[in-house]
Amino acid sequence: MRVTRLLSLLLAVGVVLMGGCIDSGEDVSSVIIYVAHDQDYSESILKEFEEETGIQIKALYDTEITKTAGLVNKLIAEKNRPRADVFWNNEVSRTIVLKNKGIIEPYCSPNAVEVLDAYKDPECYWTGFGARARVLIYNTDLVAEEDAPESILDLRNPEWKGKACIANPLFGSTASHVASLFAYWGDEKAMEYLNQIKDNDVRIVESNGRVRDLVVSGEFYIGLTDTDDANDALIENKPIAMVFPDQEGLGTLVFPNSVMLIKDGPNPENAKTLIDFLLSKKVEETLAYSKAMQIPLKPGVEHPGNVPDVDELKCIPVTQEEIYNKLEVSQRFVQDIFIR
Repeated sequence: MRVTRLLSLLLAVGVVLMGGCIDSGEDVSSVIIYVAHDQDYSESILKEFEEETGIQIKALYDTEITKTAGLVNKLIAEKNRPRADVFWNNEVSRTIVLKNKGIIEPYCSPNAVEVLDAYKDPECYWTGFGARARVLIYNTDLVAEEDAPESILDLRNPEWKGKACIANPLFGSTASHVASLFAYWGDEKAMEYLNQIKDNDVRIVESNGRVRDLVVSGEFYIGLTDTDDANDALIENKPIAMVFPDQEGLGTLVFPNSVMLIKDGPNPENAKTLIDFLLSKKVEETLAYSKAMQIPLKPGVEHPGNVPDVDELKCIPVTQEEIYNKLEVSQRFVQDIFIR
């Protein structure tokens, strides 16, 4: 996949800086996990695991800006001498990169049985839990409810020219969302759409959290972000509202956390115990009631009223493999038109 020299340097530096933070020597009482999910939400869950099992967690968290990409590149760099046992990713498309490169191995957790087939690998290379969704947000001081956008297609409309923002589409959920459009629409239509939003002066900012903050401040009227980032502002009674887009059209992207076993990691049995824990209904319930408002993927998991049932959302009808297969072409195009 072609990237700019600056991006390549950024990721390489990230790998170097993250290296050396964890002692990967085998220890029967510990397990090493790399975590792309926000530390604010994941750390307390991992501490609960420690308390329940007596197994010590050694966790490495990624940065907001290069989230997922940074840790994926680190795992690739460590392939010949794995330092991690488990990877808790916050999406799936780059998890498939690790599968294809032979960096993860199958583990069929007993707690994966009830997870919907759309959100797990059929060969048990990864399993999803606690999903997020892509949402539009708008500043309620600046936009009336009846005028609020209901589709990502609205980002190209003249009334929002220079008033909308999205996160850097080379990283994280925005990259997966763009790739899903290439998978669903085909390359030509997806490229046309991206050119349209560029021509409408949709701004690229560094992260989904930054999208939220800029809409809250009123610097932008609307933005495209994730449910967890939007909910942060809603809980604090900030002047925003959240819309699940395209419920009458193509659907929105729903993407789970994914957890996987690192091949030849130093603590494989403890790793499996941790994976079983993360795939429990208790953890899905915890994530649903957290500020992350994550959507359970198993039936019968209690959740608050602001968290939708996954089968009530209209999701863009593409598979995680189809999204992965479009990452290269979509990122190449995004880089050419947005990130020069």
